[in-house]
Amino acid sequence: MTVTPSSPYSEQPGRIMSREMAEQPDVLRRILDSGAPRIRRTAEEVAAKHPRFVLLTARGTSDHAALYAKYLLEVRLGLPCGLTSMSTTTAYAAKPDLRDVLVITVSQSGGSPDLVASTQAAREAGAVTLAVTNNPDSPLAAVSEHHIDILAGPEKALPATKTYTASLLALYLFVEGLRGSDGAQAGALPGLAADLLARHDEIRTLAARYRFAERMVITSRGYGYPTAKEAALKLMETSYIPALAYSGADLLHGPLAMVDNISPVIAVVTDGRGGEALQPVLDRLRGRGADLVVIGPKAQVEQASAGFVLPTEDVAEELQPILEIIPLQLLAYEVTIARGQDPDAPRALAKVTETR
Repeated sequence: MTVTPSSPYSEQPGRIMSREMAEQPDVLRRILDSGAPRIRRTAEEVAAKHPRFVLLTARGTSDHAALYAKYLLEVRLGLPCGLTSMSTTTAYAAKPDLRDVLVITVSQSGGSPDLVASTQAAREAGAVTLAVTNNPDSPLAAVSEHHIDILAGPEKALPATKTYTASLLALYLFVEGLRGSDGAQAGALPGLAADLLARHDEIRTLAARYRFAERMVITSRGYGYPTAKEAALKLMETSYIPALAYSGADLLHGPLAMVDNISPVIAVVTDGRGGEALQPVLDRLRGRGADLVVIGPKAQVEQASAGFVLPTEDVAEELQPILEIIPLQLLAYEVTIARGQDPDAPRALAKVTETR
């Protein structure tokens, strides 16, 4: 999908971010048409090595994609997974035994020095290494044994949008490949993503609730939890609203105390077991009189203060995060515009963050 001159976003601040959000259906289709066979071959090569454990390495938006992969690997394959603490090797020079361990490093640019160094150290420690990037010529791709190109095309806006959904789909197809599946269930995603992007007027109306918000809480469970974390990051880096993301279970263990009848709460409700597990949290939030907005199935939206209905019918729970984040990206954009800021130019941020 391309942005035409008639687009409501084409002549506004944030036009780069809006253009890249609008490209997501085309990016998803490109991955399914051109990337899927290569991802399947990579999955077959990795599966032949029979990894016993998976470590996931990433930062920022890519860290949320890695968390999504953690749910996929543990639920769909039963493989135990962990999120890497890179400083154990880059700062403390630890030398773990990583034989028979699959290390997946997710990075849009593939250029951050700590990701490269950590992946190099993992390979030297005996790990099977896989880089998932938007840059096949990156230093990270060069030091990794295997590489998956997410085929998102250049992303110029500082807030990552299309590279996030592209990473999710690429990781989904990779995990399905490890299972010996072709991931055909994902075929409907490009069309559904286009439908969501066309509903921008609904999001603009919803954004009015948060123009003067001083803080926000975003919660979910299961496959929706990475979406909650990514949505919080998008809101913080574009509109500067302190947005706190919690697993619904963690929210009940203390943070619920800060929620009152003027506290905006966004609940990402997947249609499936994650949404069922979140139900007691939603009940508690309603009981506290929270300003509760639901992103999810129609039945859940109807019980909230407001919301956005997702097309979850016939979409597997593990695929819903690829759709869930799209209205939340638009929400971050619209809230930022409403507050008189430019989402293309968040202060103090650079496109490639060179942590060490």
